[in-house]
Amino acid sequence: MTYLRRAVKYFIQITFLFAAVILVLMLTGMVSKDIAVAFRSGWTSVWWILAIFAVMSLAYPFFGYQKRKILISGDPAEARGGIEEAMRARGYVLASDADGVLKFHLSSPVNRLARLWEDTVTLTPVLGGWQAEGLSRDLVRVVSSIEHKFRDHGNE
Repeated sequence: MTYLRRAVKYFIQITFLFAAVILVLMLTGMVSKDIAVAFRSGWTSVWWILAIFAVMSLAYPFFGYQKRKILISGDPAEARGGIEEAMRARGYVLASDADGVLKFHLSSPVNRLARLWEDTVTLTPVLGGWQAEGLSRDLVRVVSSIEHKFRDHGNE
């Protein structure tokens, strides 16, 4: 269900951006206001573009979200403070803590809107560290920030 929800959100976002760009081009006179003239095959082209957006939207959640392992030795309860500090430094706030599973989301409403409220990073304690799950482009920064925090802490 999460996968489908994300795909629908991305379809709406891509379609809205496309429509906004076309509207601006039409209002500035760069493109004809008649769809039959603006697009080579008129409305048929628009339907093909929407079909391509649908395929892209179905593919994006598959490639855009992932799980990564964070190597932190020791007790997960002891690591929690350092994890929260590293996440705060990245602009995240703790949304929930249920059974040791930490869920963070971005603190900025603008950044949350830009990601369509799909900005949650979930950290689950696993053998040998933690498992992080979330948006791929955010996970790279989050995981490296947390590992850096604990690497520095270990050298003190």
